[in-house]
Amino acid sequence: MTPRFSRRLWRHHLPLAVIFGLCALVLYVTRPYPDVISRLSFATAYPALALLGLTLAIGPWRIFQGRTAALSLDLRRDVGIWAGFFGILHAGIGQFVHLRGRPWLYYVYENWRDRRLPFRHDLFGAANATGLAAAVVLLTLLAMSNDASLRRLGAPRWKHWQRWNYACFGFTALHCFLYQLGVESQKLPFIIAAILCVATTVLLQAAGYSRHAQR
Repeated sequence: MTPRFSRRLWRHHLPLAVIFGLCALVLYVTRPYPDVISRLSFATAYPALALLGLTLAIGPWRIFQGRTAALSLDLRRDVGIWAGFFGILHAGIGQFVHLRGRPWLYYVYENWRDRRLPFRHDLFGAANATGLAAAVVLLTLLAMSNDASLRRLGAPRWKHWQRWNYACFGFTALHCFLYQLGVESQKLPFIIAAILCVATTVLLQAAGYSRHAQR
């Protein structure tokens, strides 16, 4: 174990695992859903959204402290790893919450042969499509969150791919709100929590960009 990895393990991974693991546990045990799959899906959704927002808040926070924007930060990378863990876990479990045993119907209509457009283009389909897009981007970013990928691709190309995190957060926010408001009619406190998370992230990004441009 290198000193750098040991430092990341104790300073980043362990606190993130404890904090967001406890959040997921509280969400799991307090939900009124009768089955394990629905509880796990809900319990992993909000930590994933919060962690994604945190990855985008670290850069602006450094700018506000007078530091320069960095190509790669261990803290941002480690937060992203946990965001990938919760996000991909949520995406996998989520395929079995509705339409048990027929996950393909999340994306295509059951009687697709009788339709001009077989892919779902209703609210339910849009909610699932944005979630799938977020999961694909998140999985790609997770696979590239290492020094080997940075060396192989070079700094400009690696950073170009990492900027897809903005699109991932956008897809995740759309997926969240479409499910909350259109599919499941989630309770108001969770809607407010999601709005605050997304709004805070967007405002921090805008403020950080403005401060960076002024410099």
